[in-house]
Amino acid sequence: MTTREETPVFADFSSEHDVVRAIEGDIIFGRLTPGTRLVEEALMARFGVTRHFIRQALARLERSGVVVHERNIGATVRSYTLEEVRQIYEVREFLQRQAVLMIRLPAEETLIAQLERLNAAYRDEAERADARGMHEANDAFHLALFGACGNPYLVRSIRDYMVLSLPMRAQTLINPDALKISLQQHGIMIELLRGQDSWALAQLCVDHLQPSKQDYVGRIGGE
Repeated sequence: MTTREETPVFADFSSEHDVVRAIEGDIIFGRLTPGTRLVEEALMARFGVTRHFIRQALARLERSGVVVHERNIGATVRSYTLEEVRQIYEVREFLQRQAVLMIRLPAEETLIAQLERLNAAYRDEAERADARGMHEANDAFHLALFGACGNPYLVRSIRDYMVLSLPMRAQTLINPDALKISLQQHGIMIELLRGQDSWALAQLCVDHLQPSKQDYVGRIGGE
């Protein structure tokens, strides 16, 4: 699957947010792989902004966990050990299962209609092979689903771990087989919201996380 890439060199990078978004896009598109150094001078030349802008953007990415800063090395795209991957996904599974179990079923039609619109947008972005669009539509779908739990603090934690796991899950967004499964599972989630089996829905949301976890573990040489 060939994805359409952004062309950040021609963009107007007028804020730290713009630079952060562009670097995140590079991670999504696979241009920046885990462990890649983020050299300030190269980023300044690419974006046409000051060192202050770059440092602020890297600090923001470091706070989100996507970038790490190591002494004598500088900023790099975060890479994870096998144990870290397992631990992060344990937390993601716990948080998402709990959120789903708190959703009252059958869900309200307004929620179902919203999720159907978001999943259609996800499918449209996939047909356009727009990796950035797929990433944003996919996250919007899940945050809308988990938002139905009624606990904004729980949803914030889920969002934080979605960001933290971006280097792990980005590549599955552009894998045709994984994308097909993702869209199918979204459809099943919507149907389960019409029923009363909260545990089946919760388990599906946990299962939905596994392809990205397995893909990353395979890439770092795990089992």
